[in-house]
Amino acid sequence: MDVASNPRTVEEIFKDYSSRRTAIVRALTYDVDEFYSLCDPDKENLCLYGHSNESWEVTLPAEEVPPELPEPALGINFARDGMNRRDWLALVAVHTDSWLLSVAYYFGARLNRNERAPLGNKLCCKLISLSYSRKRLFSLINDLPTVFEVVAERKPTKEKLTVDTESKNKINTKRSSDGHAKSNQRLNDESNVEEDDDEHGETLCGSCGGNYSSDEFWICCDICERWYHGKCVKITPAKAENIKQYKCPLCSTKKGRQ
Repeated sequence: MDVASNPRTVEEIFKDYSSRRTAIVRALTYDVDEFYSLCDPDKENLCLYGHSNESWEVTLPAEEVPPELPEPALGINFARDGMNRRDWLALVAVHTDSWLLSVAYYFGARLNRNERAPLGNKLCCKLISLSYSRKRLFSLINDLPTVFEVVAERKPTKEKLTVDTESKNKINTKRSSDGHAKSNQRLNDESNVEEDDDEHGETLCGSCGGNYSSDEFWICCDICERWYHGKCVKITPAKAENIKQYKCPLCSTKKGRQ
């Protein structure tokens, strides 16, 4: 369906993969009610597409044979009413992970032959180069949680924290019921930092789906209690100090619609 994107380097292919993945994650989490309603079992075979512009679409499969790009799982709508909703979403997520990888490696099969590995050899340089590039592409992809992990294994934390980890001294900031930030004692002890990682290790960013890390700045929405990388929602530690009640982009959009 989305044939406008034609990435040629590892970085371009990974960016294409990340954009499509972001769209799919949004469809199966934030826009899940809309996605669910579009997958009417009475309709024809439907597919879930994530596009390189970070938009998603539920529509009929491509008509041309063979298609320009690998196609997603066909007929995801037929099982909707025959399964538990959570299980159905997890099933769609698994098939979508397979599709995202197939699209990435469809482009990866034609990686730019000018990309070279650190090792050079006139006879095997091209083969080593392509092998190295594909391994690097897989490594980048593998660093992100799968769509299935985001959809089926997400375990959000109820405690609201704003963690400033850009400085060497880690600061935990808990939001009180009136929305004002209250700073705790600075955590200089490395063991405390490790405990923080363990406690929030399974928390995922509501925007990119990335795992919690104590060396990044995070903020929690006071409305839906989802966690976000500060960089994903364009909130810096300095800005967070002046926010009485933080609303994530999704909650802000919902309020605007209402």
